[in-house]
Amino acid sequence: MAECKKKLPIGIENFEKIRTEGFYYIDKTGIIKELLQNWGEVNLFTRPRRFGKSLNMSMLKYFFEIGTDPALFEGLAIARDEALCREFMGKFPVISVSFKGANGNDFAMAREMMCSIISTEAMRFDFLLESDALSEQEKRKYELLIHVEEPGESPYIMPDAVLTTSLKLLSQLLYKHYGQKAIILIDEYDVPLAKAFDMGYYDQMITLIRNMFGEALKTNDSLQFAVLTGCLRISRESIFTGLNNPRVLSVTDVEFDEYFGFTDSEVRGLLDYYECGGAYEAVKDWYDGYHFGDVDVYCPWDVVCYCQKLRWEPEAEPQNYWVNTSGNDVVRRFISYADTGSLKREIEQLVAGEAIRKEIRQELTYRELYDSLENVWSVLFTTGYLTQRGKQEGRVYQLVIPNQEIRDIFKSQIMDWFKEKVKEDGKALQEFCQALEQGDAAGVEEKLTAYLGKTISIRDSFARKGRKENFYHGLLLGLLGFKSDWYVTSNRESGEGYSDILIETEKDVGIVIEVKYPEDADLEEGCRKALAQIETKDYEERLLEDGMENILKYGIACYRKRCRVVCRKGL
Repeated sequence: MAECKKKLPIGIENFEKIRTEGFYYIDKTGIIKELLQNWGEVNLFTRPRRFGKSLNMSMLKYFFEIGTDPALFEGLAIARDEALCREFMGKFPVISVSFKGANGNDFAMAREMMCSIISTEAMRFDFLLESDALSEQEKRKYELLIHVEEPGESPYIMPDAVLTTSLKLLSQLLYKHYGQKAIILIDEYDVPLAKAFDMGYYDQMITLIRNMFGEALKTNDSLQFAVLTGCLRISRESIFTGLNNPRVLSVTDVEFDEYFGFTDSEVRGLLDYYECGGAYEAVKDWYDGYHFGDVDVYCPWDVVCYCQKLRWEPEAEPQNYWVNTSGNDVVRRFISYADTGSLKREIEQLVAGEAIRKEIRQELTYRELYDSLENVWSVLFTTGYLTQRGKQEGRVYQLVIPNQEIRDIFKSQIMDWFKEKVKEDGKALQEFCQALEQGDAAGVEEKLTAYLGKTISIRDSFARKGRKENFYHGLLLGLLGFKSDWYVTSNRESGEGYSDILIETEKDVGIVIEVKYPEDADLEEGCRKALAQIETKDYEERLLEDGMENILKYGIACYRKRCRVVCRKGL
């Protein structure tokens, strides 16, 4: 690994830390100039998670806030505009809060978390207690935001009237102190709403957020401008009621399209800097493919995580980093609709890399998100599980899965859905396993073909052959999971290699299964190759060592929804 390289900022969302502690930074300061030139008093940016929203908000804070260090921006694009920097850098009081942590299991807990977030931010301005510009009454109001209990005092609960007006009050006090209107930054504004919806206190949270935003962003003469970020564009009727033309900048808008996510040239530059340029095609296949406005972008989180892996393991394969940052509930809900034939076909087309034409609604309330399949398509789009490859007319877009990483998430959820579905018919599962144990290749083929007809087939044109085989391999393991009294292993070392599936039954029957996916759809030849591999590599050796008296060798070839099964008995 090369020495003296800058550190990769994995999970770091603080701009000052990145700029002062030797981290690699991809310059997104152009967003500052666009915000100032393309004026909007209230600006909402909606992007999927892990696309740099929080880091951009931190960067805005450090640029505009009074007392900032200009050295943080040396060498960056915004510094070249000296006139703009003289006029705006370090000239505003900035209130910056993130609601990412306001995710309590009930309303009381979530409200307490929001009070803590507001109080912590207010404490940054404790100089207001000594301000000659504030009256004693105003200072007492400020104390309500930062109240700390004395020993023996009952726990302080911030009154509703104080919490809902907190951001407005803080901006008013800062305006009076500095003689300059305040900038308000609210990151992850929709996290409390998402949690509230999941846990059943949505009505209470929507009222709190609506009142807070109404005070801070609508009737606030102390506001210079505000920037909010979130994943979803919640309906104006439910959150932004009465705001004067809030500017919503979503993944479909051309404005600001290059400032969230990494562009191709930025990724090439990063990989070259860390001497990982040879991995460019893999990075592009796995983490590129999002289309925001008129720009194709990569997911920054994935690129940075994989680059870090490559620095230590130059031959490391790409991994799914995004899946570990969320439960992927929306994909699970989407797949659950797949009992309808048309959706099943559309999912198969998506996984194969094809586009599906759908109308997208970007303004939804949380109550509407899963009301219908049509709305779920919109949620998949706005949260980054789907992206667009062109607008048709009105709100109709050509939707695709952006890259291999998201395609793998779909495949994983499809497999989980299949496992749940097959459990519903225990009799059919029993018949499948019985045929397998008896060496009844025709019976196994019949049952497996029936299952393939029911599931969502994988004909991913972007996947290597081995990855397609893995899908059918996983499908078989899902079926075999029914037999709790069988010992089933996958990719276990046996003989001179690693067999796909080895089974030891309670009747001392040992079963070897090798799966093939013939690209030319020649199922007979696929079975022949599978059996030849079993015998050439002595995959039955492990079963014999474990005392299995009867050995069954299965060559199984699958192509889309068709399969062929051949069985050989004996040693």
